[in-house]
Amino acid sequence: MAIVEEQVHPEVHNGATPPVGVGAEIPVENPATGEIVRTVPDLDGAAVAEMAARGRAAQTAWEAIGFAGRAKIMLRAQKWLIDNSERVIETIVSETGKTWEDAEFAEIAYAANAFGFWAKATERYLGDERIKSAQLLVKGKKLILRYRPLGLIGVIGPWNYPLTNSFGDSIPALMAGNSVILKPSEVTPLTSLLMAEALSECGLPEHVFQVATGRGGTGAALIDNVDMIMFTGSTRTGRMVAQEAAKRLIPCSLELGGKDPMIVLSDADLERAANLAVYYSMQNAGQTCISIERVYVEEPIYDQFVARVAEKTRALRVGKPSGPGSVDVGAITFPPQLDIISEHVSDAVAKGAKALTGGKAVENVPGRFYEPTVLVDVDHSMKIMTEETFGPTLPIMKVSDAEEAVRLANESPYGLGASVFTRDTERGEALAKRIHAGATNVNDALINYTALELPMGGAKASGLGHRHGAGGIRKYCSQQAIVITPRLALKREVHMFPYKAKTTRMLMRFFRLMYGRGKRD
Repeated sequence: MAIVEEQVHPEVHNGATPPVGVGAEIPVENPATGEIVRTVPDLDGAAVAEMAARGRAAQTAWEAIGFAGRAKIMLRAQKWLIDNSERVIETIVSETGKTWEDAEFAEIAYAANAFGFWAKATERYLGDERIKSAQLLVKGKKLILRYRPLGLIGVIGPWNYPLTNSFGDSIPALMAGNSVILKPSEVTPLTSLLMAEALSECGLPEHVFQVATGRGGTGAALIDNVDMIMFTGSTRTGRMVAQEAAKRLIPCSLELGGKDPMIVLSDADLERAANLAVYYSMQNAGQTCISIERVYVEEPIYDQFVARVAEKTRALRVGKPSGPGSVDVGAITFPPQLDIISEHVSDAVAKGAKALTGGKAVENVPGRFYEPTVLVDVDHSMKIMTEETFGPTLPIMKVSDAEEAVRLANESPYGLGASVFTRDTERGEALAKRIHAGATNVNDALINYTALELPMGGAKASGLGHRHGAGGIRKYCSQQAIVITPRLALKREVHMFPYKAKTTRMLMRFFRLMYGRGKRD
């Protein structure tokens, strides 16, 4: 779930004393109260280099314990997470300001599932594969495709989902046999530090997983010291990460920004569509890369849909979370994000849009909150319809038909997710296949993210590579081809020295027989 974060941010120790190279302490603020929860060290390049050396030294033994050995630790961590869920939720809420339910449903449930999924699926995805070939030159030989860990993986995580996206990307990287240095956002580093403690308690060898806290320089140093980088964040920062990775010729995987469209056709179940539109645009205060950020509704049902959405949005409770069921929409986690949300709404209103609900930041409270906002009379001249807003906003645009909706949905530099609502599921599937996005849901939204068997990644400026599925763990590996020739092979193959004209002509006849009989136009 990508974020809007314009710097490269990380954090580095393993619950132990930070190494040399620690700068000024970074205060971690509770965005719902304005209070400082804790401070963490700002690590410099020397500190990160030390961590990298320790991680590399620990990686070989970690790889050697095999899939089953690593899975045991991941399953212990799964149980630890459930046993300590309240402590983890409290930590997440304290540094993000999100609601208890957002932390429980979108973070705890995801990570618990991920520990179990990767523990069980890794050998299936990464086990040695016997390959069959049509090439006669390798007949009788044993062909093996092997996946081997890259070594040391750097993960640069976002502030909006410190467990799911920041720590969560470390799970498959570890299960693949790599050591990992996680650099969480300096805005929300506490969950990552807690998970480092958890893995240590569950038996993970020292230095296999380390957390590098810090600002932009820490993230830059991480890219300079690892064998692969996994980054979740804004498209702008992702481009910089890709450039730095390219300089070192190391692979990178980027989950970047989104502007996910929702299409509502005139035959849709309006009640379901309205409920999902409100929930998946306002959940986590809209700070989700695959949030519904723009809606296109066919004209015959536009007024009914808008009326239902506005009514449901007005009923949402906004404020400081104080436990389960206390509020529906929490705080804006990243301070500059509140300015971006306000700018996008102001720009839309100035260009003719109307706010049916909300439309401004919540005033006279200690924390950072924005009123859940439904906008109508919007078009693509407005930032709210074309740029990633990342807040509790829902602009709704009237369209004449499905063709116009698909065209407008694709009229974006982003392509992370999308959704189509219609009672005709065959038509919905056909339309979904025409939308330029990494994932499209029919009569649903975002739910693809929970199916870890499916790849999750973006098209266009929404990123490179995938998390989840086979590709979500194979990206942390290099591929190795192994060919084994049996002991009773010929002493000299027919194509080897010394060259003889008779043999050459015989081989050419053989090539013509094998490859020269294709049809010609």
